[in-house]
Amino acid sequence: MAPGQAAAVAAGEAAALASAAAAVRASGEAAGAAPAARRGAADPVKALMHRHRELCERAVDPLEIAAGLEAHGITDRTAARFRHRDVFSLAEEMYARVSRENDAPPPIPTAAPRVRAGWVVLTLLPGALCAAAVTALDFTQGRARLGVAVAGALAVALALRAALRRGPLSTTEGGGPGPRPGTAQGRTALWTLWLLGYALLGDGLLRSALAGGPDLPPTGAADGPWPVATAPALALALACAPAAWSAHLLTARARRKLAASRGLEDFADSVRPLVLGTFALFLAALTALALLSTVFLDEPSAHAQVLTLGALLYLARLLTVHGFTYAPALVLTATALAEAAALAAVFVSRLPGCGFVATPVEALVTTWGAGSIPALACGAAASALLLHTTRKLTRASAHAPPGQPR
Repeated sequence: MAPGQAAAVAAGEAAALASAAAAVRASGEAAGAAPAARRGAADPVKALMHRHRELCERAVDPLEIAAGLEAHGITDRTAARFRHRDVFSLAEEMYARVSRENDAPPPIPTAAPRVRAGWVVLTLLPGALCAAAVTALDFTQGRARLGVAVAGALAVALALRAALRRGPLSTTEGGGPGPRPGTAQGRTALWTLWLLGYALLGDGLLRSALAGGPDLPPTGAADGPWPVATAPALALALACAPAAWSAHLLTARARRKLAASRGLEDFADSVRPLVLGTFALFLAALTALALLSTVFLDEPSAHAQVLTLGALLYLARLLTVHGFTYAPALVLTATALAEAAALAAVFVSRLPGCGFVATPVEALVTTWGAGSIPALACGAAASALLLHTTRKLTRASAHAPPGQPR
């Protein structure tokens, strides 16, 4: 464990124990009992229950209490000081005592989310509309082509918005607690649109700019003065369905492992392969869709750009669904700014005395092609988010039902 992480865990444990001790002292003084007698009869678990009273009363099973305790900095080592082997055992006692003291009937345990026809259809809709729009572009010319492109982009955007509002990719129905109030979730939309727009137009604009253009606006044709890459857009739109299925699989299996685990470390060790496995499953589906889109549209291969961008957007959405929005917002912003900086460097280099500004971009394009810019930017960002995901989504609190504190 890194020194910073160890210090944070130690601080959380100290705060939990200090709060429990303070609650015990306060309850003893309020009751007017003798201090010496109360010191011997102190009940630290009851003090902890008092501190987390709302969590205990709202919980529908001990797993929710365990997830909430972990989110507040209580680890298995802290639970040992409460005379329990782990947080799960401590949560079971807290849950049993709340149910007995409040004389409440035993609630129904939280079940894993089910597959619903509504969100299944919605996740297939963006790919279907994108395929229809791309097909329509082949049968139109001139202004009609531009109108079809605008209408198709709008239809796909609306379908994608609907798909992100329901099902596993939704921040309210994806099985996780959802984003916390005041987070940076809304700021990611603009940068996500930029990344998708760059996948569609960015490489063509970069090549045209390096050649001295562009002299004309994009016509929607792959062989125009400003080429448009429709294969990556089609592959990413079709990938909405496997992204939703992978997220659903992760949520369902994580809930089962949470119920079977007997400690936080045990749960983390069992969920980490699941997180990596569902991510690999999504990448495999995206690879197949990228190959099919390239063959269907007869366009040059852009697999590196599609895979890195798809991985980045999937991981960012997965973290957002489970309530971790800061890192996705930061990484998406940095990636979009890196792509924008590469384009800006080419145009700035046309100013007198600024030709050196575009030298790194020209070297990359000459060596690996225009697609190397988004592939490197998105690949580095996706790698960083993958490491972050394996840390955050292996926590029990990340898979608590909606409404749990983070």
